[in-house]
Amino acid sequence: MMVKEHGRYRYSPITSRPDYDWPDGKRLAVYIGLNLEHFAFGEGLGAELAPGGPQPDILNYAWRDYGNRVGAWRLLELFDTLDIPASVLTNSAMYDYAPELMAAFSARGDEIVGHGSTNSERQSDLDTDAEAALITEATAVLHAAEGIPPKGWLSPWIAESHDTPDLLAQSGYQYTLNWCMDDQPVWMTTKSGRLLSVPYPQEINDIPSIVARKDGAATFADMIIDNFDEMSEQSAQQPLVMGIALHPYLVGQPYRLRHLRRALTHIAAHRDQVWLTTSGAISDYCHKEISALIT
Repeated sequence: MMVKEHGRYRYSPITSRPDYDWPDGKRLAVYIGLNLEHFAFGEGLGAELAPGGPQPDILNYAWRDYGNRVGAWRLLELFDTLDIPASVLTNSAMYDYAPELMAAFSARGDEIVGHGSTNSERQSDLDTDAEAALITEATAVLHAAEGIPPKGWLSPWIAESHDTPDLLAQSGYQYTLNWCMDDQPVWMTTKSGRLLSVPYPQEINDIPSIVARKDGAATFADMIIDNFDEMSEQSAQQPLVMGIALHPYLVGQPYRLRHLRRALTHIAAHRDQVWLTTSGAISDYCHKEISALIT
């Protein structure tokens, strides 16, 4: 029986791949993926603190908006204190809704990553032309605001159509964060050439942990620390990428922020041993320095 396949990458065991180093001989690359998201009022998708309420859903809309009004600013302060860069995964609607917040992260020199228009929709629900238009429009907003086009893309809700990698490559994207199948970057096949998949976590990610599994703040922080310590040891055998996916309306809550600070302080204390970076810098290094070693 033939099993349907996606045809985007081939199977490759991590124990049998070419070896390489990250810059300065580092073996573990660590980046933070900070999701800055805006939601339509009274319609569309969105994480729910209290599921199933009628629209307009004031409770859940306001809970999510806390992240843009308060939580993201607290996280920015934390990143500044620890001197940690961020990959800011940005709905293009954020530039109209919270321009001060976008300007603050731009001023830090953080990477701005495409993240659709709004998290009230899934691009997988669109036909090919509409999805292409969404990518083009969102990309143009980020390009105009930042002066450079975004290099990477994370789909809202990690939702793809069969055409998404092709459309991203056609739009000039260098990498995607949508696929969570590995701890190393992987080349993906598209109609317009190769597209790099940079690992983006679905375990060290506050939505699956806190919203889906109901993990506590201390548990999520312990997960980050344990994952970092384990991958630091594993990276002696293979160079690895560890992403940390954060949403300000969750980890920007004061009691969770205190535990997140503990976890990120632990990582920052090991900055001499690891590469604290952005997903875009990982992509650049893969494209320019170790392209032939990525499988």
